[in-house]
Amino acid sequence: MARGGLKKNRDDGPERRCIVTGETAPKSGLVRFVVGPENLVVPDVLEKLPGRGMYVSSTRDALDAAKKGQFSRSAKQAVTVPDDLADEVERQMTRRVIDLIAMARKAGLAICGFEKVKGWLAGGARVRVLLQAADGSDRGKAKLWTPEGARYFNCLTGAELGLAFGRQSVIHGALATGGISDRVVMEAARLRGLREIDDSDPAVGKDI
Repeated sequence: MARGGLKKNRDDGPERRCIVTGETAPKSGLVRFVVGPENLVVPDVLEKLPGRGMYVSSTRDALDAAKKGQFSRSAKQAVTVPDDLADEVERQMTRRVIDLIAMARKAGLAICGFEKVKGWLAGGARVRVLLQAADGSDRGKAKLWTPEGARYFNCLTGAELGLAFGRQSVIHGALATGGISDRVVMEAARLRGLREIDDSDPAVGKDI
């Protein structure tokens, strides 16, 4: 199992070394950083900023440890690390997941609402991701199930899922198979690792 909550296999794409753990893992489980103006360490969640990248496992423990000298050693210069670095990374990752789900919705690959999601699951729709709000009722969430081969995430709150679907709050959502959904899986796994969320499906082991 790679850091950041992703299984490591040969299909996970390019690998990089975490400057904290020293382990080599798929980029999908790591967060990229660069040294910006005034030698400030800047998170590059979208991996588009210029400069030499420094990679850290997507966990709070790793990010907190990186502030204790690993960034400077990796950059081979004195750098400034913001005190709220982990919080800023979490904010950017959350925004990224919300935006991707919103893109999936606009592409017709996402639905929300208990009955609609249940209909997809019962009707044999090709569900790639089952999304449920972290602050939703466990009893209600346990009435839905993750299809074989799909992924389950509850690393967003109801309000955050609501932003993705253009509503005030959403507890249940699902994404159909598609390229955008695969990107949601990758980014949500990184966010889950950072938020230290237990994404165990509440329906597992129950008579559904």
